[in-house]
Amino acid sequence: MTKLKLNITGMTCVNCSSAIERVASKMQGVRSAKVSFASGNGEFEVENDEIEFALVQKIKKLGYDVAQSYEEYEQKQKAQAINLRKKLIVAAVLSAAIMVLEMSGLRAWKWAKMCALGLGLVVLGYSASGFYKQAIEGIKERSYGMSVLVALGASAAFIYSAFSAFVSNLIPQSMAHSYIGGASMIVTFVLFGKYLEECSKASTADFLRSLSTLAPKMATRIKADGCHENIPVKELSLGDVVVVKSGEAVPSDGVIIQGGAELDTSAITGEVLAKYKTVGDEVYAGYINTSGFISIKVTALAKDTLLSQIAQLLSEAGTKQAPIARLADKASNIFVPVVIAISLITLLVWSAAGNVNYGILCAIAVLIISCPCALGLATPMAVIASISRAARDGILIKTPEIIELMQRVKFAVFDKTGTLTKGEISVKNTDIRDDDLSIIAAAESLSEHPISKAITKYASKNRIVFSDLGEIKFTPLSGRGMIVTQEKGEIIIGNEALLKENNIAIPDGTKDAIYAAIYGRYVGSLELEDEIRQEAKSAIKALQNLGIKTVMMTGDSSANAAKVADDLGIDKTLANMLPADKLNQVKELKKEGGVIFIGDGINDAVSLKEADVGIAMGAGSELAKNSGDVVLMHSELTSVAKAIKIGRASLSVIRQNLFWAFAYNAVCIPVAAGALYPLFGIVLNPAYGALAMCFSSVSVILNSLRIKRIKVI
Repeated sequence: MTKLKLNITGMTCVNCSSAIERVASKMQGVRSAKVSFASGNGEFEVENDEIEFALVQKIKKLGYDVAQSYEEYEQKQKAQAINLRKKLIVAAVLSAAIMVLEMSGLRAWKWAKMCALGLGLVVLGYSASGFYKQAIEGIKERSYGMSVLVALGASAAFIYSAFSAFVSNLIPQSMAHSYIGGASMIVTFVLFGKYLEECSKASTADFLRSLSTLAPKMATRIKADGCHENIPVKELSLGDVVVVKSGEAVPSDGVIIQGGAELDTSAITGEVLAKYKTVGDEVYAGYINTSGFISIKVTALAKDTLLSQIAQLLSEAGTKQAPIARLADKASNIFVPVVIAISLITLLVWSAAGNVNYGILCAIAVLIISCPCALGLATPMAVIASISRAARDGILIKTPEIIELMQRVKFAVFDKTGTLTKGEISVKNTDIRDDDLSIIAAAESLSEHPISKAITKYASKNRIVFSDLGEIKFTPLSGRGMIVTQEKGEIIIGNEALLKENNIAIPDGTKDAIYAAIYGRYVGSLELEDEIRQEAKSAIKALQNLGIKTVMMTGDSSANAAKVADDLGIDKTLANMLPADKLNQVKELKKEGGVIFIGDGINDAVSLKEADVGIAMGAGSELAKNSGDVVLMHSELTSVAKAIKIGRASLSVIRQNLFWAFAYNAVCIPVAAGALYPLFGIVLNPAYGALAMCFSSVSVILNSLRIKRIKVI
C-alpha cells in the first residue's frame, strides 16, 4: 500500500469532502480515504500507481481539481478565487439588470420577460456552472452536498418562471409570477459567500504557507574540484557540502564544517534572538544566516528535513478529526436529504392550504437557507486555526483529538532528568582527597556513562592529574557502578549497595551520593546534581494556576527527587521508578482524571503513549517525539501550559461554532418554510435566505480566526 497525499481544490462545503471520501472508499485498490474540506488535503492509501491515477481522474470527474504540490495547490486556489470573482461579478451585474426588468413597468412586456430569461440563463449557465457540475456528479454517486441544494433551488425558481412566461395561459393569473431575479440573486449571494469563505480560509493556513516558503529552492553546492554550482535543493545528496552566505537561508539540515554565523532560528524554534553557530553545530533548513559565512555538510534529504516534517505533521493534522467533529459530520451527511424532504413537505402543506405560489417560494427558501456549510466548517476551521496558533509558539500538535482532551486534564506528570532538569549531571560537592580523586577520575575515564563523564569533567576542571592505572580489568555494573581491578587491589565506585556487597562500610550521616573505595578503603563520596531548567518553576506554577495537579516520576533516588520537587513546588513525587512503574502510575492516575505526561527519553515512550496527552520535549529522543501527541519544538516547559490554554480556547470556539450553526438552522428553516406567515404575514424571499446562509459560514470562520489572537502567557 502506498500513502498518497493530494491537494484538492474546488470543494464548496464539508459534504464535498465527504463525497470524495465515500467515492474513493468504494474504489477497488483504495484502502482508506480522509479528506479535509477546511485544509483542502486528502490522504489515501492506494495499492499501486494505476489506482492512484484512477483516483485522481475520479476526483476530477466529480468536479474538483487536484494539485501535486502545495505550490501548485496555491496557484490553483488563487485561480479558483479569480474565477469565482469573475462569476460573481457577472452574476451580480446580470441579477441587477433582471431585477430592474422585473420591478419596472416593463415586466408586462413579453420581450422584457424573454430578456430576463436570457440573462437568467447566462447566470445559471455560466456563474452557477460549477454548482451544477458538482450536483450532477454528486447525485450520480448518491452524494448530496451544498451544490445539490443550490442547483435545485435556483433551477426550481427559473423553471417555474419560464413556465409562467411561456404558457401563462395554463396557470391561474394569481400564480403567474416570475422568480428569475430570485434565482439569479441566489447564485450571486452563494458565490459572494464562497468568495468570502475562500479569502478567510486562506488566512487560516498562512503558517503552513509561510513554512513552505522558508527553505530556499536552490542551494550552492561545492563540487569535488572546489567549484561552486547552483542546484535545486531537492537534488542535494547526503554528504554534499553547501555554502550559506549572509542573508541566505540554510537549504537543508546539516552540520557546520567551516566558518561561523549568526543564525535567525525563530521560524523553527520560536527564539527571538539570533544564535551564533560554528563548526560542529547542527543547523536546520529554514534558518536564516543574518551575519557570517558557513559551509554545511548535508545530513538530511529535502523531504526529511525538520522543516518538512513539521509541514507534513501540520498537513496531516488537518485531515484528522477531533471527536467532537464526528457529531457535525454525521449531521451534515444526513442533512441534505432531510432538507429536501422538508422542502417538499413545505410545498405540499402550502398547496393544501390553497397558496401554491407561497409554497414554491417557501420550498425554494428552505433549500437555499439550509446549506450545512456552517455546520461542516465549525470544527475543522477551529482545529486548523488552533494548530497554526500553537505552531507559532513552537508547539507542534500532531493529533487534533487531543484538543478536546485538554479540557479535562487533571494531572500533569513530569519526567525529571532531561525534562524538569537539563539532563547534564555535574559534581556538586565531594569530600574525596585530591590524590584519591586522581585515581577515581582515571578509573571513571574508562566509561562513557554520564556520571563518569561528570566526575572526569569535575577532576579536569579542578586540575586533578589522572593517575596511570597500568594493567587493569574494567567491570561495569549496570545501574550500580564499576569495579576496576589492579595488581594492588580493586577500585570500587558506585551506589551504597555495591560498596556494601564488597564489605566496604560507609560512615553514618553520609549523603545519598556516589561512593568510592580504593584497595578496600572507603575514601569518600561525590554529591551529584542535575541543574533544574530555568523556566521549570514558573511552568509548574502556571499549571497549578490552571487547576492541574503536578506530579514528578523519576528513576532517581528519593533524596534527589525530593530536592527537585521542593525547589519547584511539585505536588506529588514518585522516585526510584522504572519505566514499567511509570506506566502503571499513569494508568492509575487516569482512573481519577485526564493525564498529560511530559518526557524526553526513550524510557518515557510508553508513558507518553499511555497518557491521554503525551508531550515530548523537542530536544528529546526520536522515540519520545514519535510517541508524543505534542512536541515542544524548543523544549520550553512553559509551553505545556500554553498548549493547554490553546486547547481549551479551541474547544470553547468549536462549541460556540456548533451552537450557532445548529441554532442558525433550527431558527432559519422554520422561518424559510413560512412559520412566521400565520402570525406576521412574513414569507422569506429565497434570495435573502441565500444571503443569510453565506453569512452564517463566514461568521463561523471569523469566530475560528479569534484563536490566532488569544493570549496564552
